[in-house]
Amino acid sequence: MEVAAVRTITEKTCNSGVVIEEEYDHQTRLLQEFYEIPSIEKAWISRSSIKNGLQAMISLSQLNLPANKKRKFVLSAHILEEMNNNSIDYNWSPFPIDHTGATLVVPSPSGLNLLVVRNGDHDIKEASTPVQLEIWGPAQMRKEIFVPPSIHGPLFTDGWFEGISWNSDETCIAYVAEDPAATQPVFTSSGYRPGTSGEKEPGSWKGQGDWLEDWGETYSGKRRPTLFVLNIKSGTVQAVEGIPNHLSVGQVVWAPQSSTSFSQYLVFVGWSTDASNFQTPRKLGMKYCYNRPCALYVLRAPLSNKESSKDTAGILKLTENFSSAFLPRFSPDGELLVFLSANTAVNTGAHCATNSLHSLHWPSSGIIHSKIEIKDVVPVVMCPREDFFPGLYCTDILPHPWLSDGHTLLLSSIWGSMQVLLAINVLSGTVSKISPQDSNSSWNILAVQDNIVLAVSSSPAELPNLKYGHLSRVHMDDHGKDTWSWLNLSLPSMDFSEKVNGTLSSIDFKIFKIPVAEQEMISTEGARQPFEAIFVSSKCFGNDESQEETTMKEACNPLIVVLHGGPHSTSLTSFSRAYTFLSSLGFNLLHVNYRGSLGFGEEALQSLPGNIGRQDVADVLNTIDLVIGKKLANPTNIAVLGGSHGGFLTTHLIGQAPDRFVAASVRNPVCNLSSMVATTDIPDWCYVETYGKDGKGAYTEAPTTEDLNAFYYASPISHVSKVKVPVLFLLGAKDLRVPVSNGLQYARALKENGVEVKVIIFPNDVHVIDRPQSDFESFLNIGVWFKRFFK
Repeated sequence: MEVAAVRTITEKTCNSGVVIEEEYDHQTRLLQEFYEIPSIEKAWISRSSIKNGLQAMISLSQLNLPANKKRKFVLSAHILEEMNNNSIDYNWSPFPIDHTGATLVVPSPSGLNLLVVRNGDHDIKEASTPVQLEIWGPAQMRKEIFVPPSIHGPLFTDGWFEGISWNSDETCIAYVAEDPAATQPVFTSSGYRPGTSGEKEPGSWKGQGDWLEDWGETYSGKRRPTLFVLNIKSGTVQAVEGIPNHLSVGQVVWAPQSSTSFSQYLVFVGWSTDASNFQTPRKLGMKYCYNRPCALYVLRAPLSNKESSKDTAGILKLTENFSSAFLPRFSPDGELLVFLSANTAVNTGAHCATNSLHSLHWPSSGIIHSKIEIKDVVPVVMCPREDFFPGLYCTDILPHPWLSDGHTLLLSSIWGSMQVLLAINVLSGTVSKISPQDSNSSWNILAVQDNIVLAVSSSPAELPNLKYGHLSRVHMDDHGKDTWSWLNLSLPSMDFSEKVNGTLSSIDFKIFKIPVAEQEMISTEGARQPFEAIFVSSKCFGNDESQEETTMKEACNPLIVVLHGGPHSTSLTSFSRAYTFLSSLGFNLLHVNYRGSLGFGEEALQSLPGNIGRQDVADVLNTIDLVIGKKLANPTNIAVLGGSHGGFLTTHLIGQAPDRFVAASVRNPVCNLSSMVATTDIPDWCYVETYGKDGKGAYTEAPTTEDLNAFYYASPISHVSKVKVPVLFLLGAKDLRVPVSNGLQYARALKENGVEVKVIIFPNDVHVIDRPQSDFESFLNIGVWFKRFFK
């Protein structure tokens, strides 16, 4: 009997291994099909020479898994404006143009010129590689400039420090690039000599020199961002002088040129090395951190015009009374400068919070001073009424975001669990949602020309669709407001597999309002308001069951609870290759936007700092109970998945509620704040999220014993002994935000307790694990892992 039992166990083990290998093979081929779906990245539109015609360029990307890069390409179209039958005519170019080697593509305001930036291969960053700037006209390259490293390093293309701006007559371009490399000391057989940036001599070697602090996650090794101006005619590049060394700059735009002055000015954002709200001399991590103090500055641009040299005005701070000012944009007539502010994030310490919009009148005299009055356009919304505007949650504004009236600005913003399009009258402060009221999809604005908009919409059940929006001031709605009509601008035919199309047709999703459970000590009305969750259901593809049987099976599909990071970010109703892949495996998904998420008002957001590991955990468990109560989930077949703070929540849940889940997976999770605080690029996050409003005052570079104790008991590591379920860890070795040691410590503690653990470390990935091959392998393993443990 004992021999037979051993044989049976061995056979099962072998068969299990074969099944897993087969599952990897099947899911690899399936996931590749989803990862072939392209993304719509950007768009530009301009008037064409044909009457009522527009010229459009659409930038797309597609993952190139073998090369571990993104393949970038541009499609062009000619569009005839809306006709009487509520349709448009358009023609796409026969083939896309490959732009894989281009770092950035930036059309000029007129659409007649194009800047192409080539920074070189970031994976092989040679100090001697020049930056290549190409100026293209309608039919030829007009200019090619090679900028040597002695002038500056690569241009910033991160979407934050990044800034490229053509001046009004398209003769100059201002941009943000890395400072030239510092000189290094040289040691020779005969001694030491001062630093040099040139070639080393035989028998000598270069030392390291002083360590230069960078801006943390994704900025490792990057030098200070500073301003440069390219004169297109002469091909010369000049550094903008007068910027103090303690300022890093970005988001540059040209100011309107005064008729009474030959000078031209640049407006830009500046971040000081010292984070004044946390009283520390270090550079705290910048990526995703909108709580870093910043201001708008103005400075004269370096031009060859001799008359301009008479103006010797230095740098001037425009937003003296603001702790945050970014994304400056001038109105078409040059009379108004508008900008966003994250004052609430800076003042509270939360890494992201509700934004506000402001404006100032730009002096037509050209005489600029720091006493210009700044007006509030859209204030912070503390507690929105149900279904009303919840406040601004916006991280970007188009270079030209204006309608033809010159004072209506369009942007994308988070509204609950959706991203929507907003129109803001900067004179009256009126905010209107212009994306369709009956749509639960998420929308992102791409380009604006007069009263025409290009946007992209998508949902968990819908691939990204290019949309053409037209404002009608002839037909108004029942409230006397302008109406918007939206038409599909179908991209050229793209072939996707039967499995991809079948999966999308089988998916349904719904946004649930989740009432807050009865709790004590809820201090604000906003924290009592319902939060939201997105439930994504999937019918198994290719079954022939009746509708009733399908609905029953759908309700019993295994459920994956998906938790976003931040914690102050949001899961949106937008398309995701990775999550659609999980749906194709027959899983239902539950994305929980617990209190503290963006898009629900400032009071709800600020209810979480000081309560992490308690309030967010309760919100997730409350949401799970709700879907179980609706018979949309089997309580014995639920797994949980999250990254960063979502990983923090995941590991808290499997510790605090160990019998609620069958498996878990985490990507770069926060597991132990008491060790993270000493190694992360954002130690301030540990203080603010643990202590709440008192975190700013408690912050120190040398945590006390009391601090470390508070961090420990706010962390999942304090519940690790209760964990029972198997956990998959996906970790980036170059993560500066939540260093790899954090997840490894927790994984080793689980192993010590006899819990099954699988760890995959990606040696070249940072916090987001977004290199194509790494992202692919992550979700492939997540799919196989959950398939293995679901019943």
